[in-house]
Amino acid sequence: MTTLMQRPVDEPARHTRARWEWIGLAVLLVGTAIAYIWGLGASGWANSFYSAAVQAGSVSWKAFFFGSSDAANSITVDKPPMSLWVMSLSVRVFGLSSWAMLIPQALLGVGSVALLWATVRRQFGSAAGLLAGLTLAVTPVAALMFRFNNPDALLVLLMIAAVWASMRAIEDGRTRWLVLTGVFVGFGFLTKQLQVMLVIPPIALMYLAFGRPKFVTRSVQLFAALGAAIVSAGWWLLVVELWPASSRPWIGGSQNNSILELTLGYNGLGRLNGEETGSVTPGGGGAGGPGRGAGGGMWGETGITRMFDASQGGQIAWLIPSALILLALGLVIRGRARRIDPQRAALTVWGLWLLVTGLTFSFMAGIFHSYYTVALAPAVAALIGAGSVLAWRNRERYWVRVGMAVATSAAAVMAWVLLGRSADFVPWLRWTVLVVGLFGTLALLIPVMTRGKLAVVSVLTVLFAGLAGPTAYALDTIATPHTGSIVSAGPSTGMGGPGGFGGGRGMDDGRTRDGQSRMPGFPMQGGQMPAGLPGGAGVMGGGAGGMGGGAGGMGGGAGGLLSGSAPTEAITALLEADADSYTWVAATVGSNSASGYQLATEDPVMAIGGFNGTDPSPTLEQFQQYVANGQIHYFIAGGGMGGSGSGTSADISEWVAANYTATTVDGVTMYDLS
Repeated sequence: MTTLMQRPVDEPARHTRARWEWIGLAVLLVGTAIAYIWGLGASGWANSFYSAAVQAGSVSWKAFFFGSSDAANSITVDKPPMSLWVMSLSVRVFGLSSWAMLIPQALLGVGSVALLWATVRRQFGSAAGLLAGLTLAVTPVAALMFRFNNPDALLVLLMIAAVWASMRAIEDGRTRWLVLTGVFVGFGFLTKQLQVMLVIPPIALMYLAFGRPKFVTRSVQLFAALGAAIVSAGWWLLVVELWPASSRPWIGGSQNNSILELTLGYNGLGRLNGEETGSVTPGGGGAGGPGRGAGGGMWGETGITRMFDASQGGQIAWLIPSALILLALGLVIRGRARRIDPQRAALTVWGLWLLVTGLTFSFMAGIFHSYYTVALAPAVAALIGAGSVLAWRNRERYWVRVGMAVATSAAAVMAWVLLGRSADFVPWLRWTVLVVGLFGTLALLIPVMTRGKLAVVSVLTVLFAGLAGPTAYALDTIATPHTGSIVSAGPSTGMGGPGGFGGGRGMDDGRTRDGQSRMPGFPMQGGQMPAGLPGGAGVMGGGAGGMGGGAGGMGGGAGGLLSGSAPTEAITALLEADADSYTWVAATVGSNSASGYQLATEDPVMAIGGFNGTDPSPTLEQFQQYVANGQIHYFIAGGGMGGSGSGTSADISEWVAANYTATTVDGVTMYDLS
């Protein structure tokens, strides 16, 4: 009788809550889509290294399959091609343009926010899911990478998908969910190789500890997941390894034309120990090497505080302390729950994701860029959403209110510190966040402020303290075009710190807005790098322009190591003339140098030596044969490191200079090989 009497009251209430939940989700996803798609075309070709491969894949299925830099399949990019497949298919349908290439990336961002919402919501409710999705959407480095054409956008979605599937396995113990987890991990491998492996220990440990079946069954299920990962990634690796090397492109980033070498070396252990063969520097970790500083060198100092330094801080660090506090608080709250408790399992997997990935990034001695930290964003966002709501539901316990207050003050202080590194950027916001955060901290400690209508005020105050800073940085990122190989979110911090070349507001060519170098220990000297770096007399990018080459300086001209070439109309017309008579309309050292010419003409341009200009492809003998066969029209000088690369690339450059006459067109040196 009581149930029947309550039903007319309870059902409308449930319907109202459900309606507001779906309205909130719609606002979140539509808002994210608008923010991520707004002004995408301003970034042009974004990272032209990948844009050229997208163009090649849109006109050649062979280039599509291998991820080749050009449609004539001379060399591949230094990553597997799955992220390129998504963009190339879009370009095949809509034609070559910045929008056709970047909108799929933005939609991957919207999908990531939606999937994170769905994953967190299943264990912690709609409010937690919405807060997690919102936090991910406004994380500065996420706003950057979901509007850019690097592989990280797809990688993040697949990592979230792997956790989503594993949490479904926690709920019912079915093997199919673990197999699906393995498939997502395998696809992540085909996106960015070993980086996806950072999510495997959190998932495996979580399922072993909290899965429903018996321990032996759980172990067998995890082996099934491993098998699914191997199959879903291994089929492509096997085809590439078995394909005759003479009829496929060189594997970019490898020294022996092997995808396995690329996986285990340049993109594998080399990233951890700093010994990436063919890299721009001899290594990253420790002192005593060229270009190295104490504990890190060219790629930044390693150590426990790396995620909070001047390069990474504004990208991701805003809520890391609060996420860790809420993780600990949540685990204590669920401490007496049964072993298979889904909430504790969820907190564990997200917490281990944050710790394993964060510590790996902090101590890896090899190539590291600030935008890598986007891989931390889902874990931070999930812990903020799940931990905050779980704590709020237990706020009647005083020690829980104290924990929430500490997390709020940590977020406000972190924002105060990070905003202070960009003194000219919305200067009033720094102190506003600090004051509001102090008020929110005190409000959480007063019981009456967490009840009734006053609770709404407290919640809004805490949300502002935690999200105002990253949201401001994200909006600045969205409003700023980003181009080049190394980009960073948010306003300039003056010096990008030890994290490499990033840290700038749209000048992602290695300099801050006042033209100073962001490379620690390497001051710019008239547009050139100091002597001692690979590739000649200290010029990365060759010619008079230094790093970026050509007459255009950093970016433009003939391009260079980190920036794509920017051909003038005269150069483009010259390359397009009689283009159908040649396999490659031009050849130049380095993939970035080749990319701009290829995107302008939509004809193949050979990238000698791959990204760094150091891969031994093609050999001098092969290049001479291509020239003798009339397959290459022009050689363009000034790309890669030092304008001629090193090793094989240098040999080719010297041979061309010794046997052909140089012509300067709009400041770019060209040789007619016909």
